[in-house]
Order: sequence, then C-alpha cells, then structure tokens
Amino acid sequence: MSDSHTILAEMRDVQGTGASRRLRHAGKIPAVLYGAGKEPAMLTLSHNSLYHNLEDESFHSSILTVDIAGKQEKAILRDVQMHAYKQLIMHVDLQRVSATDKIHMSVPLHFTGGDEAPGVKVESGIVSHLITELDIVCLPENLPEYLSIDVSALHLGDSVHLSDINLPEGVESTALAHGGDDLAVATVVAVRGTVEDEAADLAEAEGAEEASAEAGEEGEGSESSE
Repeated sequence: MSDSHTILAEMRDVQGTGASRRLRHAGKIPAVLYGAGKEPAMLTLSHNSLYHNLEDESFHSSILTVDIAGKQEKAILRDVQMHAYKQLIMHVDLQRVSATDKIHMSVPLHFTGGDEAPGVKVESGIVSHLITELDIVCLPENLPEYLSIDVSALHLGDSVHLSDINLPEGVESTALAHGGDDLAVATVVAVRGTVEDEAADLAEAEGAEEASAEAGEEGEGSESSE
C-alpha cells in the first residue's frame, strides 16, 4: 500500500455556483470529503497541485492523506469532474477510509515480458491488452498501487485470464468473487498487413517482373544486332 500523497486542504464555508466560480478564478477548486460515519466536510484545494497529482498513476489508487489545517485524515480519490473542453478540474470527491472497512477500487494492470514472449519474439505476433484496470476489494492496508502481469510465456493465440492474476494477500477480484466470467486480460495475436501494404508489395513485385522482362528484351535485341 502507498500513502505517500498528501493533499493540503482548507475548510470551505461558502457553497453554491457563484462561490465555486470565484474559487476557480482564484486557482482553487471545491471538494468534498465524506464517509466513515462522519459528516461531509466541504473543502478547498489548490487546482495546480491537484492537477499535477492526477498525472501520477499511483495517485488514483493510493491511500491519500488529506491535511486540513494540520488535522489529517486518510481518504481515496473517488471522483474527479473535469471541464467539458478545458484542462480544468471542476470538483473532487474524496472518500474517507477506515482501517477496518474494506474498500472497492480500480487498480491499473502493468504488463511485463511482452518482448520476450515466444508469440512475439519468434512467431511475430503482438501482445493485445484487453483489460487495463481491475476492480478489487480489500482493506486499505492491502491496497496495491498496481498489479503486475507477466506475459513472457505466451505463444501466438495464448491468453492470460483474470484467474491467472497473482493477487496480493487480502485482495479479491470483484468480478470473480461475484461469479463473473473469467475474462481474458491479454492475448498474443497475429499481425495482419493492411490492404495498402499488400497493394504496395504487389506493385513492387509487378514492377520487378516488368524490369526483368525489359532487361531480357534489351539483351535479345543486342544479340540480334550482332
């Protein structure tokens, strides 16, 4: 589990569309912190600081420390509302976590060994990532930043399924826990040339044949003149 991310926050007394607009003009954004049997807390966060945090993949699947005037609470990022077409954060939802209550999260999948897979290295295929995140349930202390999947043993046509993922202790896949299908996560597929590539190859072959034929005709002409 990672809890290396700290968010500095301030309490927010004024609410409403106008107040939120003024906050954004000042480089801040409205947020709410809720859950764990406590009253929701209306907060103000720094836009730029949070925007840079969002670029870090681990920020989305870590236990965050929310520092409100020196008082710290543990939380997870539950929702981020973005502007329809601008690179602006409009609102953030943070959910408190309790050490004794399980949380439901989506964590990214990291694939390793793709270049070494026989299906890629020998059989000229490529690794296709069918699922890039996995929904899990666990206690906060068991939350992984990501799950690593080794595809180095895959041949052409082979797949890795949900049941093949090595989950850390205390972590469950929600799909399998509820009797869902054992879906393929990654597979090695053949690389098919495009129609344009095939047409180019055909044109090149025809050009070579025509050049060879012309060379032959020129040779025959030279012999006849002699």
